[in-house]
Amino acid sequence: MSRRKILVVQGANMSRLGKRSPELYGRTTAAELDQLLYEYAEKIDYDIEIFYTHVEGEAIARIYEAVDSGVDGLIMNPAGFVYSGFALRDCIRDSTLPYIEVHIRNSAGRGTKSATAEVSRAYVCGFGVDSYILALEGIRRILDVPRA
Repeated sequence: MSRRKILVVQGANMSRLGKRSPELYGRTTAAELDQLLYEYAEKIDYDIEIFYTHVEGEAIARIYEAVDSGVDGLIMNPAGFVYSGFALRDCIRDSTLPYIEVHIRNSAGRGTKSATAEVSRAYVCGFGVDSYILALEGIRRILDVPRA
């Protein structure tokens, strides 16, 4: 059996992780988070691609490309796209990929309503960068663990 492939999309401002508002989002840099994700994906025998963009249209194009190339699942921190990402939401809905939305902080606890969350299979937030590990474990369970 070939390895599952997961696309991780990092939305607007995520490339500045560790530098932008570290008092809110922590000091882990984007490169350090990427390394953590690659290591965990290897542990669960998955391939991941991490895609950073500040442009909603680029995220949409990459998700459709993922569908066409046979990617198995999508994890995304929409970050700044949560406020007006309705085109992104529609893309995810149309993609039929299992989608888990992830946030470092508890965005719901801050009164933020995500435009993309309504099409997510699951929503992980508030665990810092460990939210991503929980999302990877969640997508693994969705794709690989048979239901009783």
